[in-house]
Amino acid sequence: MMNTALRLPFSITVCLLVIGFSSCDTAVVIDEHVKLDDNRWELNNVVKIEAAITDTVQPQNIYINVRNAGSYGFSNLYVFLNTYTPNGQMARDTVELILADERGEWLGDGMGDIWDNRILFKKNFVFSQAGTYRFELEQAMRMNPLPGIMDVGICIEAAEK
Repeated sequence: MMNTALRLPFSITVCLLVIGFSSCDTAVVIDEHVKLDDNRWELNNVVKIEAAITDTVQPQNIYINVRNAGSYGFSNLYVFLNTYTPNGQMARDTVELILADERGEWLGDGMGDIWDNRILFKKNFVFSQAGTYRFELEQAMRMNPLPGIMDVGICIEAAEK
């Protein structure tokens, strides 16, 4: 039987661990992925993700997430990223996402034949206004459809201070 004197510190430790683990994701504003049909990205398949932004002071890191199959035929992926602000302004970026190194070894986290990449798009970005932002991702590889891309997404999280 556990001593009462030991039970209290043990209970406090368990509570602190639960609080600590549950607060780990408080920095994540959004982390959304969209699965692509048949692991093929059609040119006309524009992936749309919305994020409710409330903080216009804290710098944020914006990532583009890509899951690809080991059979994907390129070491990179070009995407167009359209960002729409709450007041309707649009910014368009062409982004090269590096998925494999110069030796052809896949980057990111892999398990079996699936590779997950979280690629920094903007570091310490401060949103100028609160509201709903819309992000649109389009593949820009000039191959239709583009085989081997399983899903894509956006992650926004508070930058480390």
